[in-house]
Amino acid sequence: MGEPSAMRMHVLWFPDWPLRAALGTAPPHPPTALVQGGVVTACTQSARTHGVRVGQRRRLAQSAMPSLRMLPHDTTQDERAFLPVLRLIEAHAPGVHLLRPGLAALRSRGISRYHGGEERAAEALRAVLGEAGYAETRVGVADGMFTAELAARAAGAGGESPGWAVIPPGEAAAFLAPLPLQVLDEPELADLLRRLGISTLGEFAGLGVTAVRERFGEHGARLHALARGADSRPPTPRPPDPQLAREAGFETPLGQSDQIAFAVRQTADAVLLALADASVVCTEVRIDLTDDDGAVFSRTWLHPTCFDAGDLVDRVRWQLESLASASASAEDADAAHAFRGIVGVRIAPVAVDDAAHHQPGLFGSGTDERLHHAVSRVQTLLGHQGVVTAAMSGGRLLADRQVLTPWGERPIVERDPAQPWPGSLPDPLPSEVFTPLRPVRVTGVGGAAIRIGERGELSCPPALIDDSEVIGWAGPWPVHEHRWDAARSRSGHRFQLLDVRHRAWLVLHSDDGWWAEGRYR
Repeated sequence: MGEPSAMRMHVLWFPDWPLRAALGTAPPHPPTALVQGGVVTACTQSARTHGVRVGQRRRLAQSAMPSLRMLPHDTTQDERAFLPVLRLIEAHAPGVHLLRPGLAALRSRGISRYHGGEERAAEALRAVLGEAGYAETRVGVADGMFTAELAARAAGAGGESPGWAVIPPGEAAAFLAPLPLQVLDEPELADLLRRLGISTLGEFAGLGVTAVRERFGEHGARLHALARGADSRPPTPRPPDPQLAREAGFETPLGQSDQIAFAVRQTADAVLLALADASVVCTEVRIDLTDDDGAVFSRTWLHPTCFDAGDLVDRVRWQLESLASASASAEDADAAHAFRGIVGVRIAPVAVDDAAHHQPGLFGSGTDERLHHAVSRVQTLLGHQGVVTAAMSGGRLLADRQVLTPWGERPIVERDPAQPWPGSLPDPLPSEVFTPLRPVRVTGVGGAAIRIGERGELSCPPALIDDSEVIGWAGPWPVHEHRWDAARSRSGHRFQLLDVRHRAWLVLHSDDGWWAEGRYR
């Protein structure tokens, strides 16, 4: 039996999409890198020219380019920003398949027949996306999605490239043969094959199918098929999204958050009705506020379960209050003018879920549902930042090891707590953490100042913390961070102190004094 024939595919690649989603502008971008867990996950071309690479540790990237701008990588933002692009592609070529944010595929047959050929179809897609502001798009056409993606990446390699590349039917193996094993994105397999003297896809494809399956299993056999150009994966079309967004316009600009919140109540109800007609609920929503100068202020909100009309109105109010606060604190007059009048509000569901997953139980709501309603009610009274949830983060100081996120929002942890953090405090940790650090006065007998030598020796032992006698102490333990960066460098020594009232303290001594990090209870 011969190999299954690979389907002709058009793959659209948007270079450096995470950077475009984070920065909100088309390339070229200033030197910028996205970081997740202390590792660079994406970087601009201008950063790559200075030696910054994906997979580098944050410190290595900064040493390669000290002026590099670093931002946390929010993968959900990548997805949200790519949704309008998918809708644009669907409007001209239905049946688009999302491979990942910044990469989409569709079958060549229909669009090629419509435009009179594969190259003309690629040119038409590039033209449509270019008019919408995505001129950097590259299109690859080949047998199977894997080969078409690599063709799209190759299309942007040359300065005179038209922005698309077409690999004729049956020539996928020849196109793939000289490419390195790294394009399979399987580092362990690539390392093993390299030790066996195999460095290209063509050399890997030359191995016997049976031998590869016996040595590397079904996963290895799948990769072997890709190397041979035998990608037979069928695309899964993405159905068009229902039109769920609703807008409210005001003839006279409104400047009070309560006025606007009251005016959009019917709009929120209309969104809920549209969701109910589609048998879905909204778990993530984007709210766009348009002022009388035409500027649009957008923010995306998450919900721990699903939004109702009151929740949507609350988010509108909180966004208005946040905008008003930012405008009031702005130094220039133009920014302060931004909130003088809102003429339009748009509520657009971003993520939906099947309504059947959110139906109340037969005998009423469970404990989690009652807790959610109670916490949401408190948040409505106190404001968006009034109720927060905690998540563990990496770090050396106690304040760095916690991330507080408003109730309903998805926490973004920039520092991986699973990574080693030399100098961090082992368990048990203080039950009360002071954020920011609380200044305290720690002295020796008779109020003598305590000096710490280079090797951690003390000029005298701690005897007083504020006005309480110290009856026990341990330390010092040195803490050093970012020694290579004068702006972020932190150094000090930690102590554990027990006062006469049997209160245990964790304190930090630095060049600018003594600070209480936390207290044990």
